[in-house]
Amino acid sequence: MPGSNPRFVAKARELAVDEVFLDLEDAVAAAEKERSRALVAAALRDGGWGSKIRAVRVNDVRTGWAYRDIIDVVEQAGQWLDSVILPKVTGPLDVGWLDLLLSQVEQATGLEPGRIAIEAQIEDAAGLASVDAIAGASPRLEALIFGPADFMASMGMRSLTVGAPPPGYAGGDAFHYAHLRILTAARATGLQAIDGPFAAIADVAGLGASAASSAALGFDGKWVLHPGQVEAVNAAFSPAQDVYDRAELIIEAYEYYTGVQRRGAAMLDGEMIDEASRKLALVTAARGRAAGLVRTQRFEPPR
Repeated sequence: MPGSNPRFVAKARELAVDEVFLDLEDAVAAAEKERSRALVAAALRDGGWGSKIRAVRVNDVRTGWAYRDIIDVVEQAGQWLDSVILPKVTGPLDVGWLDLLLSQVEQATGLEPGRIAIEAQIEDAAGLASVDAIAGASPRLEALIFGPADFMASMGMRSLTVGAPPPGYAGGDAFHYAHLRILTAARATGLQAIDGPFAAIADVAGLGASAASSAALGFDGKWVLHPGQVEAVNAAFSPAQDVYDRAELIIEAYEYYTGVQRRGAAMLDGEMIDEASRKLALVTAARGRAAGLVRTQRFEPPR
């Protein structure tokens, strides 16, 4: 939500999302950036966010706004802030700069050292080329985020729709390489991987296809730009009931076969399950539980 618009910020409290970020970057006009810092800090202090992660996206480190974004917001509302999103990260030094500045403000204001997390947005060719180093740049880092708009411009893609495949491209998924690079770097360092937005608000089918693709690949979530996009993205990242049930069944059956029968592999409904099966099932089960799904099947040990 744009940090310059209190009405939009208030609306965000009601949405069925995991995280809300109050934007000081692209969604805020240059003339409104300084005023928006105080509005964002006030919104954080006012509370009402429930269990949502509260984040602020600051401006690019190469602008004249970034350092004051951090100082003002963290000094005024740091105890209510969970994460800072750093856009246009091109290398590990960007993340190191933010880590150091956060540490200085925390020390000056008596905040718990290291509590405020960092999320790094990978938005151009340089950032993607350095994504492995970026992923290991700070213990505060919790997520890598794909930024499709600037990335598309950086690569010279012939498209005017953010997050949508470029017209005329016949090679499959135009974002697959970027997605996989970011995902691999994230998983290698224990971070979340978050897909970027899909700007065509009215194109629900296109959004659904985009979200389903990144969810299938293994991404943990996707940004939305409008309340009307929330339902489609939540659906894409939540497993279907039968898939969730199957995952829980595999976990339960594997525990029985390894713990009771002391077997490393077994058959379940005509399919072999082993430790690798359990690992896959744990991922799906965790996502189903997070989505609030309830089991409808139970494992029945063979007699």
